[in-house]
Amino acid sequence: MPRNSKCKCVGSLPRFSSFVPADRRDEGHQLRLSVEEFETIRLIDYEGLNQELCAERMGVGRGTVQALYAEARKKTARFLVEGARLEISGGTYRLEAPAAKKGEAIMKLAVTYENGQVFQHFGHTEQFKVYETEDGKILSSRIVDTNGTGHGALAGFLKELGVEVLICGNIGGGARNALAEAGIRLFPGAAGEADAQVEAFLSGSLSYDPDAMCSHHGADHQCGDHEGHGHGECGGHGHGECGSHGCH
Repeated sequence: MPRNSKCKCVGSLPRFSSFVPADRRDEGHQLRLSVEEFETIRLIDYEGLNQELCAERMGVGRGTVQALYAEARKKTARFLVEGARLEISGGTYRLEAPAAKKGEAIMKLAVTYENGQVFQHFGHTEQFKVYETEDGKILSSRIVDTNGTGHGALAGFLKELGVEVLICGNIGGGARNALAEAGIRLFPGAAGEADAQVEAFLSGSLSYDPDAMCSHHGADHQCGDHEGHGHGECGGHGHGECGSHGCH
């Protein structure tokens, strides 16, 4: 079917982009699910949104969502029934954090913090700036010292503070898992003034990179595992911008 060329808003990229049946002995045929098709599955089947809300989040019409969702479900069914290889890639989209909506309850956000900026090494952060927000506006903020809490306990530390969203720089895989288990939504790969990044998140324009990792370690490294490197070593992150996906 003809594909609508309008750029779709995508809240996060898939953590895993390739799937192969465990008992497959040959290469088999391959199916490709576009990122925006995956997003409809994530929003409707995983987050439980209806198609109208899904269309609002993606910045497209309901008819576009219906077409994407139908195609995504068909490909997923073929993957399960035929045992095909499934790859999630490509499409016409831009990465964009969902904007806060009017009428939302008070929400707590935290930012890894140092001298007014988003600190770039989650496992070594000595402070968080914690914000209370409502209806897309900042009500209050305070700086909280971690008091030497290491990366393995930072997720629990944030959960005890009632934090629901974390904005940070680079972060290791183990810390990601701990935050997910604590029910904290993660927006890594952010940089710049902490207050400005929170304002951007609340307006739906936060520039972040869901794949941001400590650049000199592999994907399985947890920030803070090694005592010998300093705070400034975890750099080199990108931002979830539109250019590499063909949207302008």
